[in-house]
Amino acid sequence: MKKKFSLSGFPSFNHFQNVKREYITSILKKQFNLFGFSPIKTSCVEKRSNLYGQYGDEGDKLIFQILKSGNYLNKVENDLNTIPIEQISSLISDKALRYDLTVPLARFVSENKNNITFPFKRYEIGPVWRADRPQKGRLREFTQCDADIVGESSLWLEVEIINLIISCLKKIKLFDFSIQINNRKILEGLFTSFKSNLSFEGFCIIIDKISKIGKDKVLDLLIEGGFSYDSIELFSKILFFKGTISQQQENISQHLKLNSKLEMGFLEIHSINDRLSSGNFNNYIHLDLTLARGLDYYSGIIFEVVSIHNPQISIAGGGRYDKLTEKFNVKNLSGVGVSFGLDRLTLLMEELDLFPENTLNSLDFLFVNFGDEEAKSSSEYINNIRDLGYSVELYPSPIKISKQLSYANQRNTKLVIMIGEDEIKMKNMLIKNMSNGQQIKYSFNNFLKALKNNEFSF
Repeated sequence: MKKKFSLSGFPSFNHFQNVKREYITSILKKQFNLFGFSPIKTSCVEKRSNLYGQYGDEGDKLIFQILKSGNYLNKVENDLNTIPIEQISSLISDKALRYDLTVPLARFVSENKNNITFPFKRYEIGPVWRADRPQKGRLREFTQCDADIVGESSLWLEVEIINLIISCLKKIKLFDFSIQINNRKILEGLFTSFKSNLSFEGFCIIIDKISKIGKDKVLDLLIEGGFSYDSIELFSKILFFKGTISQQQENISQHLKLNSKLEMGFLEIHSINDRLSSGNFNNYIHLDLTLARGLDYYSGIIFEVVSIHNPQISIAGGGRYDKLTEKFNVKNLSGVGVSFGLDRLTLLMEELDLFPENTLNSLDFLFVNFGDEEAKSSSEYINNIRDLGYSVELYPSPIKISKQLSYANQRNTKLVIMIGEDEIKMKNMLIKNMSNGQQIKYSFNNFLKALKNNEFSF
């Protein structure tokens, strides 16, 4: 068995994979800019204290910590076996790899609030790290593409983010998707309607496990958390009921008295749905009461985007957060945002064959090398073609033509240009279409003119 030197869950990408990823990010960036978002960059490494406590107990366990330089365990007098692991971690680590792009955004806004115009619309594309168990669609290092609006509590910002999601996915030709939406206020209203030993955060973490462990195991965890069997039966009738937003609200009212949290949560959902109706964008919206998004910082509307073809894996998610900057001593800065998962988007588009054929062409033209004299003639033309915006390469050595053509195929080259001794005499070139094998002769001047005027097709 071939020895593997790379770490599981930390991917490397060849040039074909990278071209696909750049195709997606170029579209996302264009849409982000059209919606008025500006790019920023935050550090991949954060203070450990910035991250811990933001993601709940489950999330904190997945943070990659960075060891301090030096042997800090020398300062520990007690037997290590008697010290809680969390305390040991804080002794030997004061930095960590970022878990997402949202908490670094909160830190950035807090540090730069006097130089920022609010509402602040930013986007960032970059890697994040989670110490999760690697599997298909779940990596330890992956790329998020985030767009957030900070500094306003208006529900029009949720509408703007949902419009952005729809616009981005349509531009990459992904039309069959659903935006699952919920409200943390609805979940809190349900939580306070039932007696248990759980905290609200613990309740959300359990509900968030449904897609991973299934309905029955989630209900078992709620029973372990103090829900009675009668409560679980009633709770199931509410949580797993399917219908429109109004039908689900009516279903809850038939089983429970609507408290203020439930009423406010549904009011916000209805408001967003109504504001999206003008473009029929609300057709993409579906209320899912099992959606919890286990991260602690969410406080209002939450959503996840799934493909109809593979609804088990979300390709984007986000929501409203009201108190995220308070950890950094800045109050009253509400925000809302979305995060696209680049790795999952790429995987889905590959499965659905959504990448345009020309996306995979990594080289427009390859000039065959017949020898120094012929290569010298070819090199005179190459820069002229590059100046027109085409990628061009001269094969470095005059090996067998068959091997040069094989190289062209492996590079997904569109056209191969041959300027040999005969072509130099006739002042023309032989062009070979690598997709169908056809060949045509062109004078260089006519070829260059056709490229300039976008009239060349072969």
